[in-house]
Amino acid sequence: MLGSDALAFFRAWISNPLRVAAIAPSGRAVAALMTAGVTPSTGQVLELGAGTGPFTKALLARGVPEQSITLVEYDPIFARLLQRRFPLARVLHMDATELATIGLSAGAAVGAVISGLGILTMPPDKAAAILSGAFACMAPGGAFYQITYGPRCPVPRRILDHLGLEAVRCGWTMRNLPPASVYRITRSLDHSSRR
Repeated sequence: MLGSDALAFFRAWISNPLRVAAIAPSGRAVAALMTAGVTPSTGQVLELGAGTGPFTKALLARGVPEQSITLVEYDPIFARLLQRRFPLARVLHMDATELATIGLSAGAAVGAVISGLGILTMPPDKAAAILSGAFACMAPGGAFYQITYGPRCPVPRRILDHLGLEAVRCGWTMRNLPPASVYRITRSLDHSSRR
């Protein structure tokens, strides 16, 4: 299964390198890092750019109930694969920029967002739409976890400031192809107190 996941991921990357952020699925070390702040008490978890599901598997290993996970995936092949692998999870085949338009928070608010999206290579307005939509359905105190292969936070400072967010690097690993960092993005205290 791992070999076929890597091949599927590589094919998707070849066909659209700007939409698929990496040439291979994320490894166990970065999946553990991405999900370290999530527990069963976090509540609903939203995963963006779920791909072949390595972060989903890590969430399940941490005890998050499968039915508490919503997976957003744009690629139709990956979306079908996710539906087969995680039948109790909610799988949405859509562009993550449309989060604000689908009324995701009709049920319980999201406690954490796990993002495997290539925010670093996106136009700023697209990155802002994704973050804005994610935080619109997030519970107070919730966090957005973003993977990146670059040397700093992939969300530009002006977008963070405009949305009232702050980012902190919560870890880095060489044990991934390519090596990766994880950032925890939350509402800034100043912004939260004004809500």
